[in-house]
Amino acid sequence: MLYQHRVDPNVPIEDVAGTVKDLIQDGKVKYFGLSEASAKTIRKAHSVHPVSALQSEYSLFWREPENEIIPTLEELGIGFVPFSPLGKGFLTGIINKKLADIDRRNIIPRFSEENIKSNMVLVDALSEIAQQKNITAGQLALAWLLAQKSWIAPIPGTTKLHRLEENIGSTNVVLTADELAKIDTTVNGITLMGDRYPEFLEKQIDK
Repeated sequence: MLYQHRVDPNVPIEDVAGTVKDLIQDGKVKYFGLSEASAKTIRKAHSVHPVSALQSEYSLFWREPENEIIPTLEELGIGFVPFSPLGKGFLTGIINKKLADIDRRNIIPRFSEENIKSNMVLVDALSEIAQQKNITAGQLALAWLLAQKSWIAPIPGTTKLHRLEENIGSTNVVLTADELAKIDTTVNGITLMGDRYPEFLEKQIDK
């Protein structure tokens, strides 16, 4: 899979797709992927060469892709690879206070000390649902993603073996229709505080 990890505003996406198409025909690349691309860009690229997957942020902490991206992917038969499926660690419940000064998430508005405190209402609500199923909040978040569409493959990251094992365990979690409805109702009733990215990073996202 050859991803274009950020859409270059100075290069027509049709040219990018055409170049990848040539690489695929030469046997140097097998699949074409995009990352953080808008529905409009996805359609333009797909018209030149089929896009196999889109990699973008999606989780119970960031559900914007449900508006346009997921319907577009479903229509075109494109897979979805959500990064930060645990909300950059927030949905695990281990972040409940100001981050260390060296933590790179400090530049993200949602991770300001004030917003962490405000957004804990989401973690608390999800943790309660997870406890009822005897799973962790992180496993609930991943299981929820897996239950959305069969063609969604989240990519959680970790440096710890026990967290890897915990994440893998989410594939064995079955959420009933009632449980999924409860999660949706719970999350939809919560207003999260803080933007996804600071302004300089937000400008790099294709819209």
